[in-house]
Amino acid sequence: MLQINVKKQLGQLALQANIQVPDQGVTAIFGLSGSGKTSLINLVSGLIQPDEGFIRLNDRILVDMETQESLPIHLRKIGYVFQDARLFPHYTVKGNLRYGMKNVSQDDFNYIVDLLGITHLLKRYPLTLSGGEKQRVAVARALVNNPAVILADEPSGSLDSKNKQELHQLFFDLRDKFGQTFVIVTHDEGLAHITDRTIYLKDGLIQNDVCQETE
Repeated sequence: MLQINVKKQLGQLALQANIQVPDQGVTAIFGLSGSGKTSLINLVSGLIQPDEGFIRLNDRILVDMETQESLPIHLRKIGYVFQDARLFPHYTVKGNLRYGMKNVSQDDFNYIVDLLGITHLLKRYPLTLSGGEKQRVAVARALVNNPAVILADEPSGSLDSKNKQELHQLFFDLRDKFGQTFVIVTHDEGLAHITDRTIYLKDGLIQNDVCQETE
């Protein structure tokens, strides 16, 4: 379980959240631009630090401002999918996936790239990939080290309708196959209505926290 109980001042915005994300499933954080959605997952990843409070992932403290504990980013066991994929342009797809990869067998590597349908892309460079292909590679890179949770910041924001639907379906397929936990920042109301859980954020505050049945 991911437990978040934090406060963070972001310019004029006072972000305050006290939520729990279950071990499995797809959770959407939904809200208008500037509501604090990306900052909230950046607090979980360690890209920024809270002013007050704590974040715990299962039995581990990621950050606790009272005790001044803070795990480095690379020890948090968190995958991150950015909106623009952020692949290294001078590495092939295989090189991007291998970068920072630890203790992953060749069989496991092959299974993941096959599952995401990117085996045929391994020798190509990011410049030659479509938007949908780049995001699949970004998801594979986040998944390959077996993270406890994957954070995604508007991962389908730059995709067309077809690729957007395929990427959304991929999240649910990975949830079902691996029991994976996703926390996805989105403006997409379509995605927000089909996830296992939706957290609505407005002006830095949680407005609603909804669990729902998904097909």
